Amino acid sequence: MDLIKNFKAKAADDPQIIVLPEGGDERVISAAEQIKKENFAVPIVLGTAEEVAAAAEKSGSDLSGIEVINPKYSDLKEKFTDEFFEIRKHKGISKKDAENAVLDPLYFGTMMIYTGAADGMVAGAANATGNVLRPAFQIVKTKEGISVVSSVFIMVVNDKSYGEDGVILFADCAVNPNPDAEQLSEIAVSTAETAEKLLGFEPKVAMLSFSTRGSAKHEFVDKVKKAVELAQKQAPDIDIDGEMQADAALVPSVAERKAPDSSVSGKANVLIFPDLQSGNIGYKLVQRLAGAQAVGPVMQGLAKPINDLSRGCSVEDIVNLAAITSVQAQK
Repeated sequence: MDLIKNFKAKAADDPQIIVLPEGGDERVISAAEQIKKENFAVPIVLGTAEEVAAAAEKSGSDLSGIEVINPKYSDLKEKFTDEFFEIRKHKGISKKDAENAVLDPLYFGTMMIYTGAADGMVAGAANATGNVLRPAFQIVKTKEGISVVSSVFIMVVNDKSYGEDGVILFADCAVNPNPDAEQLSEIAVSTAETAEKLLGFEPKVAMLSFSTRGSAKHEFVDKVKKAVELAQKQAPDIDIDGEMQADAALVPSVAERKAPDSSVSGKANVLIFPDLQSGNIGYKLVQRLAGAQAVGPVMQGLAKPINDLSRGCSVEDIVNLAAITSVQAQK
């Protein structure tokens, strides 16, 4: 399955406006040019005329027809200052603080999404994750009923008998070090929604542990058990089960012995790891030892899509994440 090709095709059905706030990075400028050429989204680049021109020259890119906005001189600056002040005045910020904040392209881009001037944002090529997500938490915030932002990796394995034709979602592998039961349940629901919206398949969610259906007794197991109960109450229409070992979740013959009455065991296409250590280790092992394709991390749980890149990303990584963000932004 060519996931990225599918994402681009789906994005092209209803192209969304995607903000790229790091206009001084030549990779971002190259990506903006490619996004426009492929026509699956409408890129907007943020930055000063000088830094954007320098990055375009360095990358050999042509930005003809691509909107470039310098927050300092934008007609939106005053409106964004007023709105950001209203959002954060309970924290004691002044109007001057608000103005200084929205001059930061990451904050300006997030305000574009908040006000409907754009649909999604891709950043992180030149900024740490904390810098990218801070304005998202302050301005866009989380979806109704969700209090935690998490991440998902879309894993594509060579053996198509696993997951959904070889596609399995792993969460959370990049954000929350040690979620409690309530947070874990929300991560499960968010990931199931990602499976439905982004990939178009019916999620079968296995909440993983080193125990299957009470085969071991430990406080770690108790956390997952509680998370399963909460997730099932929160989303009764989604097929969620656990606690479950990975082999019981994925292998039908093992599932028959360990959890024969489960509608998820042996058929899981969404795996929820109990903590960040197990999730991060798990996806990297599958990626390296099984030769799986790992697409992500894709952020989930925010009211509007903002995705974070690795600072070591390639132009292709930025383009691909823009396609995914565009699909997330579609109504």
